[in-house]
Amino acid sequence: MFKSLGNIANLMKQAQEMKSRMGELEGKLAEIRVKGSAGGSMVEVEANGQQKVFSVRIDDSLLDDREMLEDLVTAATNDALQKAKQAAAEQMSEITGGMDMPGMEEIMKNFNPNTSGA
Repeated sequence: MFKSLGNIANLMKQAQEMKSRMGELEGKLAEIRVKGSAGGSMVEVEANGQQKVFSVRIDDSLLDDREMLEDLVTAATNDALQKAKQAAAEQMSEITGGMDMPGMEEIMKNFNPNTSGA
């Protein structure tokens, strides 16, 4: 019985540490900047680790080809968001490193595209 109480106390301590680290993680994710590109960098999209898009740069030569432009903006945005998701997974791994939290592997799958089966 006392061993179970010790395990619960340990889990509570880890949960408090995790809450503190998650706040730290949010700040770091907001600062991360990634660029996605398509069409040989004719379209570039900048996003942060929270997967918020900040800017889109489009080469002037694409302005006359709407269909290609739409395809390249979509591709560059997806590239930027994929990189943002990977950066978030790396930060999450650093923040949670060494902590044995039940369910953490499942949470990490949501951040890391390489383990989500997508």
